[in-house]
Amino acid sequence: MSRTKLDETEKQVLQDYDADEFKSVLTPARRKLVQRIAEQSVKKDKRINIRLSSRDLAALQRRALEEGIPYQTLVAGVLHKYVSGGLQDIVPLKDRARNK
Repeated sequence: MSRTKLDETEKQVLQDYDADEFKSVLTPARRKLVQRIAEQSVKKDKRINIRLSSRDLAALQRRALEEGIPYQTLVAGVLHKYVSGGLQDIVPLKDRARNK
């Protein structure tokens, strides 16, 4: 089994962590801001209806079952990743590569 090689800075951070030497520098105001942002990012306040083929819905439900989550959660997660840039449309990337 290979071990990850750490540089000196990483070794020091690991030692400090193991020695329980980290102290939070989060101020009460910053904590409140971070909590508010986190709450807003998971707030689900809109409902949509979409039509899918039976085949696509079955595939989504199967994938969600494999992940151990409801299929609506899977769909919402995929959409969120796409609009926030976490997923990329590979077809345009392939088209760009072909046109070069």
